[in-house]
Amino acid sequence: MEKKKPIDSLPRRRDLLFASAAFLPMKKLKPPVAKRIPKRIAMHGETRVDDYFWLRGKENPEVIAYLEAENGYTSQIMAPTEALQKKLYDEILGRIQQTDLSVPARIGDFFYYTRTEEGRPYSIYCRKPGSLDGAEQVLLDLNDLAKDEKYLRLGNFSISPDHRMVAYALDTSGDEVYTVFVKEIASGRVLPDRIPNTYYGLEWTNDNQSLVYVTLDEAKRPYRAWRHVLGATSGSLLYEEKDERFHLTLGKARSRRFLYIRLNSAITSEIHYAEAATASEPLKRFAARAENVMYDVEHHGDRFYIRTQDGGRNYRLLRTPVSDISRARWEEVLPHRTAVTIEDVTAFENHLVLIERDNGQLKFRVRELPSGAEHWVEMPEAVYRIGFDHNPEFRTSTLRLQYTSLITPLSVYDYDMAARTRDLKKRQKVLGGYDPANYETHRLQATAPDGVKVPISLVYRKGLKRDGRNPALLYGYGSYGISVDPSFASDRLSLIDRGFVYAIAHIRGGADMGELWHDDGKLKRKKNTFTDFIACAEHLIQEKFTNPKRLAISGRSAGGLLMGAVVNLRPDLFQTVIAGVPFVDVLNTATDPTLPLTVIEYDEWGNSNFKEFFDYIQSYSPYDNVKPASYPNILATAGLNDPRVSYWEPAKWVAKLRTVKKDRNLLLLKTNMAAGHGGSSSRYEKIRETAFEYAFLLHTMGFKG
Repeated sequence: MEKKKPIDSLPRRRDLLFASAAFLPMKKLKPPVAKRIPKRIAMHGETRVDDYFWLRGKENPEVIAYLEAENGYTSQIMAPTEALQKKLYDEILGRIQQTDLSVPARIGDFFYYTRTEEGRPYSIYCRKPGSLDGAEQVLLDLNDLAKDEKYLRLGNFSISPDHRMVAYALDTSGDEVYTVFVKEIASGRVLPDRIPNTYYGLEWTNDNQSLVYVTLDEAKRPYRAWRHVLGATSGSLLYEEKDERFHLTLGKARSRRFLYIRLNSAITSEIHYAEAATASEPLKRFAARAENVMYDVEHHGDRFYIRTQDGGRNYRLLRTPVSDISRARWEEVLPHRTAVTIEDVTAFENHLVLIERDNGQLKFRVRELPSGAEHWVEMPEAVYRIGFDHNPEFRTSTLRLQYTSLITPLSVYDYDMAARTRDLKKRQKVLGGYDPANYETHRLQATAPDGVKVPISLVYRKGLKRDGRNPALLYGYGSYGISVDPSFASDRLSLIDRGFVYAIAHIRGGADMGELWHDDGKLKRKKNTFTDFIACAEHLIQEKFTNPKRLAISGRSAGGLLMGAVVNLRPDLFQTVIAGVPFVDVLNTATDPTLPLTVIEYDEWGNSNFKEFFDYIQSYSPYDNVKPASYPNILATAGLNDPRVSYWEPAKWVAKLRTVKKDRNLLLLKTNMAAGHGGSSSRYEKIRETAFEYAFLLHTMGFKG
């Protein structure tokens, strides 16, 4: 079940430089004008006019020319910041140990790891036989595979059980459609087997003869699982999911005995399984899907453990014999609790490990099997993020875990579950003299309009004066039940060391405080996400950490929807906005079932085929609610090949804002013409993207360097 020395900040000034002044040398530049070709859209007895619908025509040369013109305008406007971008790039890169090595993980008689080399943008996958003193064998060098590509992403990497072959999947456009390849490790020969149109999830059968994989339908929904026998010209279908609300994923039990095919909608799940020896026998259904009940299973010996919402939204833990999975044999191991969510469960030979969220805080619960004795893994800080690292071995008493906080770099520990001791295997190095003792982190609570207390995590340099004059960056997401737990990012030091307060708003729509937190920020309660974020911003101002002319905000994807919604509601509250691949054309997307995620996400946003949801989505959709007002400085980014948030969403949003807004603040669109949702695939290009965004942020907030 189983992300230097301090730089002196500029003197604080009440008369901050605004965008029009900061970019005075370029003020005569005019942005490209998007043609207005109205399209009338009728639904539920209402006709809407979309002036920029034509931007959806990716194959139209005029659309590409318009996006390139926007990129040219952005480059020209940002030209005065090129020295700052270079400075930021050097700062961020200078904190990174470019030649580095992951913590090797033992699988059988081999130690597997990845490493990077200075100057090379991609990871190298390696192993050593016998011990860490063995001779290195390079399994896959992504730098070699990327030589003739503008983009390269590894989606799957799977070693055969006999360790003779590696199967891997590559995406060369950013559209998250992968082709599977198979390589003989000893000879280095890539077999003629090619499997196109695949998605995440790739497993070997235990006999080393076959691969199990997932393919996509025309809307790019993962819906079929196949078995491919090496050397065969086609695969055999294992399962097809016909309900468009569900997507299909696959995995293997940590015991390696069973293969799982998981079917998930936003609120309901179902699991089918088979012996992983050959995956040739018919699949068995574990439990029939029941509306509003998610569940998953973990195998251990003669039992399955079941994490299920049958009996409570925050999950309870059950078990049943492998020989009889009928509900009559299910017995409770841990009950449902209103303040505690069971987030994950994994089994080892003699232990069961759970990740639980207790009033927002993550904890490891370790249960010894079969005695039932339990203990908690202690953590060194009050606010942190934890998770499972790579734990491929089943017969071990060592749990490999990850730990990080806003001031502690990502750390990998081996925890001895029997002795209850831990061994730090690696902590991400931060070059340039980083000392966590120079920084302070804690939590606040903002009060939402309905009285709910919303947590805010903060980090800043010690000695910060709370006089309301500090620059601040507030980050938010708040969708899909995804929790944004506090973690370290060395690039943020380029802001924090310039005097910034960095804050995370743990708003409803995420599951930061449990599953009910998610429920209270979706469907017809989605607006709680936006008002929570505004309450967090107002609280930072009330507590004199910052003021509206010093407050910037950022969010990506559904977090970009958040950005668009809150600037429509309170454009006066923020100075600068960075909206990464923002989901801002919500109503048009929600009414188009041909797009990859629309039907799957009906249970998150609402099914717009019903007027009540259509009206509610229309009431907050950022693109549909742009108004004549003074907006903050805005940078929107897009990926031309993005399958999750289509490039036209930020493009249309920016075009409409330019027509309607009443200010002279900056409004820029930057489209990566060779990537998708995650931006560039090269680690160096990703740093350039961050440096660009930080340069926009600093310059629009009055910083010169």
